[in-house]
Amino acid sequence: MTKRILLVEDDVEISQLITSHLTSENYAVRTAYDGEEAAAKFQQEPFDLVLLDLMLPKVSGMEVLKRIRATSTVPVLIISAKGSDLDKALGLGFGADDYISKPFSMIELTARVQAAIRRATQYTQQESAPVAPPTLSFRDLLLDLHTFSATVQGKSVQLTAKEFHILKLFLTHRNRVFTKEQIYQLIWEDDYYGNENVINVHIRRLREKIEEDPSAPQYIRTIWGIGYKMGE
Repeated sequence: MTKRILLVEDDVEISQLITSHLTSENYAVRTAYDGEEAAAKFQQEPFDLVLLDLMLPKVSGMEVLKRIRATSTVPVLIISAKGSDLDKALGLGFGADDYISKPFSMIELTARVQAAIRRATQYTQQESAPVAPPTLSFRDLLLDLHTFSATVQGKSVQLTAKEFHILKLFLTHRNRVFTKEQIYQLIWEDDYYGNENVINVHIRRLREKIEEDPSAPQYIRTIWGIGYKMGE
C-alpha cells in the first residue's frame, strides 16, 4: 500500500523538488506551506510520516510538532536549515524521531524516510501481535511489552516509541554497556554518523521521565568514555 507523507515546507521550490522525488519513489505526498495549514491537514487525513521544517510562517514547526504529538505517534522527520544542537535537541525533545539538516541529498532523504516508516510499521505489527509477551522490570520500573507502556512506582509514564525501545534494550541486556553508536544502530536501524546529539537528547528525556533525580540517575547509568547501561 502506498505510504502517505505530509510535507511541511514553506519554500515552494524545495517543496516541489521533494514532492517530485518522493512521488517518483511511489509515495503519496500532501504539502503544507505554513504551520496552520499543516496542523489542519494532519487532523483531516491519516499519514504514515511527516516531513517538518522548523522555520514556518503563522505557526512554528515546533508548535506543529507538539500538536502532532498530543494525539499521534506518527514518525516525524525534521528538515531544517537551523542546524544548531539546540534546535535539534528541542525538536527531538518534543518527540521528533530524527532530523536532517539542509542542504541534503534526495538519496539521503529517501533513506531516512524509508527507515522511519519501516521502524513505525514494525512497531505497529509488534503492538498488534496476538501472543502476549512478558514484562520487563528493574526496581520500581516496569515495562509492559504487550501494551507498550511503562510505569515507575506504579505511576504511568508516557514514552515515545524510541524511548520505549531504548529502555527495552537496556532491560533485555541488563549487564551490558551500550555505546552511543550501538544504541543508534540498534534502535534507529541506520548507519551512525556521529549523531551523538540524538542519543543524548533521548537519554536525557528518558531520565526526566523515569528518574527520581535525573542528575543522579539510578536506572540509566552513564559509563564514562563508553556509553550507557541499566543501573546496578
